[in-house]
Amino acid sequence: MSSYLKTIEEALAGPGGFAEALRLTLEHFQADSGTIHLLGDDGRLHLRAASAGIPDAVRALIGVIPVGKGMAGLAVERAEPVTSCNIQTDTTGDVRPGARQTGLEGAIVVPVLAGDRAVGALGIANRRERVFTEEETALLLEAGKRIASSVG
Repeated sequence: MSSYLKTIEEALAGPGGFAEALRLTLEHFQADSGTIHLLGDDGRLHLRAASAGIPDAVRALIGVIPVGKGMAGLAVERAEPVTSCNIQTDTTGDVRPGARQTGLEGAIVVPVLAGDRAVGALGIANRRERVFTEEETALLLEAGKRIASSVG
């Protein structure tokens, strides 16, 4: 197991929980911003951790997200990663207009998987264009599995 995954497990078991796991993820991937959402009893994604610097208007938009909406909702609906090398210019339809308010560019959201069922989303982004490698994506998916195991 990578040292990163071990530190994530320790963070999730400790008092820092999701916020510390997210901080460590941002540090490991040299990302500027991130979020962790988990499915609530209402079937929608609820924000459980967010990095500093997310504008209040955006934070209000991402507090509760329907499955299938935006990058986080699509990652959960599809149970697979959703990426954009530049959310400012993305034309796929995967990026919601509110995401552009962050000023971020390169982004990835992976599902938080409990077995083959998505129970949340882990997203990170940079202020510059970025394409996440297969190795980075696989490591983020593993981090998502650690998050899922900490809630269930």
